[in-house]
Amino acid sequence: MRTLLVLASLLIVSACGFAPVYGTLGHDNDFGTEDLLALVAIDNIPDREGQFLRNELINRFYRYERPVNPQYRLKVIDLTENLRDMDITESSDSTRAQLRMSAQIELVDAITGESLLKRRLHSASSYNKLGSEFATRASEQSTRENVLNALAQRIETQIALYLKRDVID
Repeated sequence: MRTLLVLASLLIVSACGFAPVYGTLGHDNDFGTEDLLALVAIDNIPDREGQFLRNELINRFYRYERPVNPQYRLKVIDLTENLRDMDITESSDSTRAQLRMSAQIELVDAITGESLLKRRLHSASSYNKLGSEFATRASEQSTRENVLNALAQRIETQIALYLKRDVID
């Protein structure tokens, strides 16, 4: 009875239309996500944090080389950082801080200039404020890089889901 139940559930899941995001279905015209992401040119992003984010996106999108004739352009607009003190002590000192970054992304068709996808994405993390100014700055910088890595992962996921949706349909 248990085997029959497991077999029935597997058949139901396989027939529901789920498709792998990072794999292929085995069709001749099916592209893997890496192939689709390689068709996206990433525009420059201003400031130091923008350069770090762009480098992370380049590492995620281009496994082998950058696109020669990209079909899409990714714009990252309005990369903002918000630093907030948390855990205020009785002496009005802060012992913890939260770093939140957000960005507006836009995927544009490179040929027509049509906007295909717009999203506002966020990422946040917190860190301890230590007695040493150097240690606190190092912790803040490490947290900033982690938040930008998480933001790059969210951007990659949104773009991959959008591009893979066009292939599956």
